[in-house]
Amino acid sequence: QAQLVESGGGLVQPGGSLRLSCAASGFTLEHYAIGWFRQAPGKEREGVGCVTNSDGKIYYLDSVKGRFAISRDNAKNTVYLQMNSLKPEDTAVYYCATASLCTDYEGIFGSWGQGTQVTVSS
Repeated sequence: QAQLVESGGGLVQPGGSLRLSCAASGFTLEHYAIGWFRQAPGKEREGVGCVTNSDGKIYYLDSVKGRFAISRDNAKNTVYLQMNSLKPEDTAVYYCATASLCTDYEGIFGSWGQGTQVTVSS
């Protein structure tokens, strides 16, 4: 059964770092664009970044540029979201999802993980 599983969330102090993982089973992640999303309490879900499957281009939400980095490890069938210089406003549940291409339209993202909580607080 095709499945995405996020992990690596937790509680971190402002300025700290976390690395989230998005691991796939039942299918090969490198065939897909992978988007990272987050949803904070009381807010709509927003796209954080996306890595294409065709040319490896990576796109980021303006507010995370220079702090977050997406990478792939095809051997492990996993995509990572490295988050540095974390801020309280980064607190959210983080999700990964697959699509045929990176786009602002969330509706084309198909398989979603269950999410992992990231809390940035002192």
